[in-house]
Amino acid sequence: MAMLRSAGARSLLRSLQHTTARTPPTRLPYRTFALVPATSARTTALRPVTARLGPMRWASGKGGDRKPVDDINQAAETEISKERLHAHPEIVSTTSSSRGVMSEVGVTENKEDDHDMMGGVRGDLRTIRETFSLEGVPREAYYVGMAGVIPYMATSLSTVYCAWEINHAAVTGAGFLMTERTAELALHAIEPLQIGYGAVIISFLGAIHWGLEWAGYGGTKGYPRYNIGILATAVAWPTILLPVEYALITQFLVFNFLYYTDSRATKRGWAPPWYAVYRFVLTFIVGSAIVASLIGRGQIADRIGQASGPTDRIRALREAQGGMVEEEEQARRKFLASKDEEDDEEEEDDDE
Repeated sequence: MAMLRSAGARSLLRSLQHTTARTPPTRLPYRTFALVPATSARTTALRPVTARLGPMRWASGKGGDRKPVDDINQAAETEISKERLHAHPEIVSTTSSSRGVMSEVGVTENKEDDHDMMGGVRGDLRTIRETFSLEGVPREAYYVGMAGVIPYMATSLSTVYCAWEINHAAVTGAGFLMTERTAELALHAIEPLQIGYGAVIISFLGAIHWGLEWAGYGGTKGYPRYNIGILATAVAWPTILLPVEYALITQFLVFNFLYYTDSRATKRGWAPPWYAVYRFVLTFIVGSAIVASLIGRGQIADRIGQASGPTDRIRALREAQGGMVEEEEQARRKFLASKDEEDDEEEEDDDE
């Protein structure tokens, strides 16, 4: 029986091999891609390769059972065995590859979200610290620029303090260090200083582009770069004729517009690479000072009078000039009337 089984098995094996040789190979539903070596006329490309069932191999198992197995590419296996696995301990933690049996997925995800959120906050703080450090800015420009914002900060803090004194006097009936009237007078004295200094700084920022044009930094740009300085000055100086609130708001908008312009100029190569960050920091400080001044004045808008600005003084001068003209006209008429009377008296004397 063993011989018959062996003969039958060999007969079955020969029939299967004969059928496999005559039957076209079975196509699998999946397709893979293989690299085709580059030739002189064509570059390396991806070519679809259809997997085919190759000749079967038979392995003897326990009890004489035979199981078909696929061919093993020994060369490929040898190459893979030569590769070395690299360890990455920085991405592995005590909870990255394990989870308790009774643990809740939601709790772990919340912890991971909190961790990621704190990491983002730390990254933002690090970015802010690096930005305000101004490492790439020359030390001379850094010190002079920071000193230039001191008058703005001083006038802004003074405005806020005077507003606090006025509110304190309105509530308690007496000021802390100065009376309400003194605080109001000091506030009116600070207004032209802050607005005038802002106009000077805006004009100075526009003039920097004239200097860069004369130095030929980034090439000669001509009128496009000259117009930055012209526009800044043309908008800055008329603000000294406006009421203080409108003047501060206008200068705030001009400062931000100039920062946008300087940032674009830096990207185009019209200014040094560090200039955009430098201008951002200074604009941030100046803008904060202007906002603080506006908030302080808004708290006492109904308790103080409007100071006489240049426009009010011009209006008062015109009204005074109109009154002077009328007085001169009346004096002239009186003079002419008196002279006519004198002439009439002389004529009467002559007649007599």
